[in-house]
Amino acid sequence: MATPMMQVELAGHTLEYDWWGPPPGKAPTLVMLHEGLGSVGLWRDWPEALSKATGMGVLAYSRAGYGRSSSVPLPRPLDYMTREAVDVLGPLLDALSVQSAVLLGHSDGATIAAIYAGSVSDMRVRGLVLIAPHFFTEPEGLEAIRAAKTAYEDGDLKERLTRHHDHPDVAFYGWHDAWTDPGFADWNVGDAIDHWRIPALVVQGAEDAYGTLAQVREVEERAYSPVEALIVDGAGHAPQQDAPEVVTPAIAAFCGTLMALEDAPSEAQ
Repeated sequence: MATPMMQVELAGHTLEYDWWGPPPGKAPTLVMLHEGLGSVGLWRDWPEALSKATGMGVLAYSRAGYGRSSSVPLPRPLDYMTREAVDVLGPLLDALSVQSAVLLGHSDGATIAAIYAGSVSDMRVRGLVLIAPHFFTEPEGLEAIRAAKTAYEDGDLKERLTRHHDHPDVAFYGWHDAWTDPGFADWNVGDAIDHWRIPALVVQGAEDAYGTLAQVREVEERAYSPVEALIVDGAGHAPQQDAPEVVTPAIAAFCGTLMALEDAPSEAQ
């Protein structure tokens, strides 16, 4: 069992986290929310690259059951993403003294960020970067998730995940079994988009096996706040890994625009 960089006690769990770049109070914070099989370590060197590209502090944490964070009982509840958004994310920002933030999520993490922005009134959160978000189930995505079980049980996926998770079975089956539960077929959190009041950048790989461009259209059709969409040709479910030369500058430009708006004097001044 490896030792995490830093830990915080929250909601009955010990959560690992790490920080790159300036602390709160010195600059806004980019808060990274990992995918369904992700963790702090699986972001690899991207948080540092994002901090350098944006000038922001970057915070990443592993949700309970992932990385070096404490475990959770299985099965996970089918509304686990909503529970993370409502019960954990806000208290985490409080505990780590985040003052101004942009939420950056990938896959499940993007959905959690989207739910938070649509259900929690938090003036600290100034924008969203959603990479491969999902708001409803699609046959293509469910097929890919079922195929992942074969890779986990018969291939090398478990071995690869064990390098990054203290509880790999909890990480994998907590994700897989929720998504493939018959009760999950009708899952839909698109109404969270209706309540956004902050700008969003949505990034989607054109070849994503876990979600189609229908997820992006859902945002474009429902959001009242400004939305930018970046479709990355040739990229799969992790366009930040497949095409960092495209995705990182786009995120830096989006965050730069947000920060310029923050710093601009109001008309009243």
